[in-house]
Amino acid sequence: MVEFQFIKYDVVDGLATLAINRPPFNVLDIPTMAEINTALDLCSSDLSVRLLVITGVGEKTFSAGVEVADHTPDKVDAMIATFHGIFRRLDRLKVPSIAAVNGAALGGGLELAIACDLIIAASGAKLGQPEIKLAVFPPIAAVLLPRLVGPARAMEIILGGENFTAEEGKAMGLVNRVFPRESFASDLQAFLKPYLALSGAALRSARHAIRETVGKPFAAALERAENIYLQELMVTADAKEGLAAFMEKRPAKWSHA
Repeated sequence: MVEFQFIKYDVVDGLATLAINRPPFNVLDIPTMAEINTALDLCSSDLSVRLLVITGVGEKTFSAGVEVADHTPDKVDAMIATFHGIFRRLDRLKVPSIAAVNGAALGGGLELAIACDLIIAASGAKLGQPEIKLAVFPPIAAVLLPRLVGPARAMEIILGGENFTAEEGKAMGLVNRVFPRESFASDLQAFLKPYLALSGAALRSARHAIRETVGKPFAAALERAENIYLQELMVTADAKEGLAAFMEKRPAKWSHA
């Protein structure tokens, strides 16, 4: 069993939880990011996992971003390779990922959140990409934000470097849900419960179809979605069980395969 120093990782009833464990600010230094990569590898190889939640330990901060000291010339290459390894793993991950933004998500912390499939945030949480104020820019956000909120809004967030609230993030379509800070943990569990009751096989295929077709022309996107539906989903036991259960008017029993 892998032991972690800077993160917490566990799997319970199909839910994998990865929590950055460097409170109060949960800064991402190179050793912490290396542990996140290890946990993501474990998640990818664990067939029992149906959902992944990424969050931060404590109530103040999801993550304040990458350690500034790791941006110096002697460390920057290793930092970028390790940090961007997280996003390559998240992109390849088969199960849906959810960022539980329990506090401020700034810089690399916001990049980590927007790389997930859904963002659930605590009311009033501060979000932002302040890197421009240090005369650098966030490469992951430069790629992902235009896809999520459009080029104009992405320009404003990255070039301006100003923070915005979780509520403003929801209004621009970046955040899925905002829950009160005082009930965030229980509201998050209530949000996750219906997803965990679904077929893991269907969740994986649906996520794959969305990720594979974003930005493609309609004809090419539809062809890819059809292939995933016919060749990946419809050969699963759960697809057969779901249809049979509906026609037989009984609850489905998922094998998640």
